[in-house]
Amino acid sequence: MSNFGKVAVMFGGHSAERDVSLRSGKAVLTALQQAGVNAVAFDPAEQPLTALMNEVKADRVFIVLHGRGGEDGTMQGALQLLGLPYTGSGVLGSALAMDKIRCKRLFIAQQLPTAPFAVVHNDSIDYAGLLAELGGKVMVKPANEGSSIGMSAASSAGELEQAIAAALKYDSEILVERWINGREFTIAILGDTVLPIVEMRTPRAFYDYEAKYQANSTEYLCPAPLTAEQTAAMQHDALAAFKAVGASGWGRVDLMLNQQGEHFLLEVNTVPGMTEKSLVPMAAKAAGFSFSELVLRILQQTSDSKAEQGN
Repeated sequence: MSNFGKVAVMFGGHSAERDVSLRSGKAVLTALQQAGVNAVAFDPAEQPLTALMNEVKADRVFIVLHGRGGEDGTMQGALQLLGLPYTGSGVLGSALAMDKIRCKRLFIAQQLPTAPFAVVHNDSIDYAGLLAELGGKVMVKPANEGSSIGMSAASSAGELEQAIAAALKYDSEILVERWINGREFTIAILGDTVLPIVEMRTPRAFYDYEAKYQANSTEYLCPAPLTAEQTAAMQHDALAAFKAVGASGWGRVDLMLNQQGEHFLLEVNTVPGMTEKSLVPMAAKAAGFSFSELVLRILQQTSDSKAEQGN
């Protein structure tokens, strides 16, 4: 493992997803160290980035920062300026994937299936009219948050007003998306390989923060119980969506399947959760490799050319 040199596992950070990042980062750090990699922890909330070069003397960085500041292209750009190779998507792919609204516009441009939506910038709108336009029930999301933070469903004008006000606490641009009544899935991608599909089932209204990280009632099925045709179509569109936003290396694409059997792309995640119980490791296990093998495969995709060429 000496060919990797010294690897700084970057986790924590300042985003609303800091707690999840701390858990993911510690799992990745432990796995790398157990595999014989010279890996050290690095929290950009506690050390300046220049410490990567001066004190840590890192040769490459394994990014496990979720959300703003780590998954949106800013950290990727900083590492490129430092000349340090890093895992995952580059600046453009990270920035586009983080922005749910730009993501959906790219899906539409590529003729990929995604639910109808509207963009809201403030709370001075016709709530009843917007709700009717989008089918009577909607999902409200801050454009640039992850882990379902700031998200809520609305099926009345009053609920929509409250949901938008709540989302505006996290972002100045809000996505209001037609509600899809159906099953929720995620598809992990490693390089150009699409991993087995995971289905998430929760008794909650949707797969929210509590369902993801706190509830014991969430069920995971992998490989997901789908027909061969459904599996192939969803995996094809997930990879197409991943490439459409310029993502690379590894990540995850979320989808839903409605009661009529139509699937819709939700979003692309370029630094998904990486605890041993997270969805990407779950899919990797179904594909036949361990958590340790997964993190090594992600690390192997870093190369000095990424820092030099801005990929």
